[in-house]
Amino acid sequence: MSTDTEEIRGLIERWADAVHRGDLAAVVAGHAADVVMFDVPPPYEGVRGLAAYRDTWPPFFAWQASGATFDITELEITAGEDVAFAYALLRCGTADEFAANPDLRLRLTLGLRRENGRWLITHEHHSFPHPTDA
Repeated sequence: MSTDTEEIRGLIERWADAVHRGDLAAVVAGHAADVVMFDVPPPYEGVRGLAAYRDTWPPFFAWQASGATFDITELEITAGEDVAFAYALLRCGTADEFAANPDLRLRLTLGLRRENGRWLITHEHHSFPHPTDA
């Protein structure tokens, strides 16, 4: 594993841990000022900029405090010289949601760039599969 991949893995794992703990300052710490996030809830056009990104987290933290989990189960990273991407699966849900669907996973895709020698998250995309009646 390359040094860049290790640095990015550490950044993403610290971010997920901060989300799990509800630590807003640590959640936003590894993000670029011009971050763009496409999330499960609206707005459909996503959120742009660190202030808008920060504002999305308090409602999630309130929901998570009801006993929900937020744990990485799979993480893959590809790093170039100045840009990288990663995708992950996370257990994100309540005990009742996992009882109804044990395979429920949040899908996460991240885009990163190196700024001043430091990796920063510039894009986040969160999604859940749409259930079907198949």
